[in-house]
Amino acid sequence: MNLKDLHTTEKAVSTAQLFKATEGTVISLQILANEQLKEHITKVPAFLLCISGEAIFENEKGEITPLSAGSYVNIEPLVKHWINAKTTCNLVLTK
Repeated sequence: MNLKDLHTTEKAVSTAQLFKATEGTVISLQILANEQLKEHITKVPAFLLCISGEAIFENEKGEITPLSAGSYVNIEPLVKHWINAKTTCNLVLTK
């Protein structure tokens, strides 16, 4: 199986649940080139891992983290954040 097969190129941002645990979930996320995962918050800590492509993670604290294959960011709860894709990117979110 491949993460890319879980998503369509018809949507700017698409998600697919990979695994649901007793406490938490793992989600595959694809953002097409030059698109944005709009500003939002998470109520729990989260871990975002870039599998392929390039994106920029930003939050309301002014933190800017470039993402490329293998890079990751720990996402703080209750802090607004968003992601801008430079190229089509595939990410895995664990929360």
